[in-house]
Amino acid sequence: MSFDKRFLSALAFGVAAAGLVYAGPAGAKVEGDEIIIGSAISFTGKYSANGINAKNGYNLAAQRINETGGVKVGGKTYKIKIVYYDDESTPLRTAQLAERLINQDGVKFILGPYSSATTKAIAPITEKYKIPMVEAEGAARSLFTQGYRYIFAVLSTSELYLTSALELAAEMATKNGRKPSDLKIAMAFENDPFSLDVRAGVVDDAKKYNMKVIIDDKLPRDLSDMAATLTKVKATKPDILLISGHEKGAATAARQLKELKIDVPMVAVTHCEAGKIIDKFGPAADGILCPTQWSETLSYKDTLFGSAAEYDKLFKKTFEGYKNVPYQSAQASAAVQVWKAAFEKAQSFDTEKVRDALEATEMDTFYGRIKFAKAGNNIAKPMVLRQIQSGKLNVVAPSKWASHKIEWPRKGKY
Repeated sequence: MSFDKRFLSALAFGVAAAGLVYAGPAGAKVEGDEIIIGSAISFTGKYSANGINAKNGYNLAAQRINETGGVKVGGKTYKIKIVYYDDESTPLRTAQLAERLINQDGVKFILGPYSSATTKAIAPITEKYKIPMVEAEGAARSLFTQGYRYIFAVLSTSELYLTSALELAAEMATKNGRKPSDLKIAMAFENDPFSLDVRAGVVDDAKKYNMKVIIDDKLPRDLSDMAATLTKVKATKPDILLISGHEKGAATAARQLKELKIDVPMVAVTHCEAGKIIDKFGPAADGILCPTQWSETLSYKDTLFGSAAEYDKLFKKTFEGYKNVPYQSAQASAAVQVWKAAFEKAQSFDTEKVRDALEATEMDTFYGRIKFAKAGNNIAKPMVLRQIQSGKLNVVAPSKWASHKIEWPRKGKY
């Protein structure tokens, strides 16, 4: 039996008819020698691929903590147990399930859902009940402008996702005797909190470099067809094409770039891994730039997982079917590590003491350094940019972290 199956069995996971994933009764914040942490997360619906990636990251960290000494509080050793509900990728459902976790199940500690939209739905609930939440998948910067005191995010915020692409484009233009201000940008974004924040970051950086935005489209609601945008791209020949539409948008972009034979010198797309664009489109995906919160080639390390490369190896050994470990999984594991550190720093399960310990967090992990600003966002870890090169994702920017040189301009292999 694989580790994944043994672990899920040990936690008594099951899927009920109502679309519910549940790990046994959770009548209190601590039961015996187990610390109960709850999560309403997407196992069905449009966010399901990354919801499952995040769940796998949560599970791997919990298992690793439990098998290497657990969590030590007040002279006792505790194990972490995670209770999951399926929010069906629907923010309203996320909020309902948060109420259930807190009021019916008695859960006092929360791991965040997948996506900025669902995290925005749960944040007012945890704030109302003063329940600390460590989240790994809600990157919208607006989450950290509301004055929330009980949300702590291990990831970089979303306005940073594609700004590194503009910085790289400016650098390449200068090397080739052009002015960054001569570059033309085409972009298309999903109408959701995450992607709109990504767009805001792009707009700010385009102004900084005096780059001209010639196409600024919203993607259709179902994310299944962006031919209208790409037809304009083919006609206007921009220097940079930027797209953000989660995993479905990434897959549609890669497919239609191939179908329409679109060649743009620089193409950057969010959620490449979750969209499985390398597996689905092979050489046609080569040259696409993919922003990432984490990569196995980075020099981060900790005492729980070891190096980023060692985490990558363990994750692939544990969960079948992964050629690349999604950063969503890595940051989910880091979130569970933060919980362990906070419990041990607080030496208590009092929610206010644990909240204060979270606020004071400063730690190095295989995922990167974690230090929370007063608003709860991580201010210690940069984004990096990878390029698909011969079917592999290689870090190309920032130069400090690059393992490979960028292949530029991109030429579609159709």
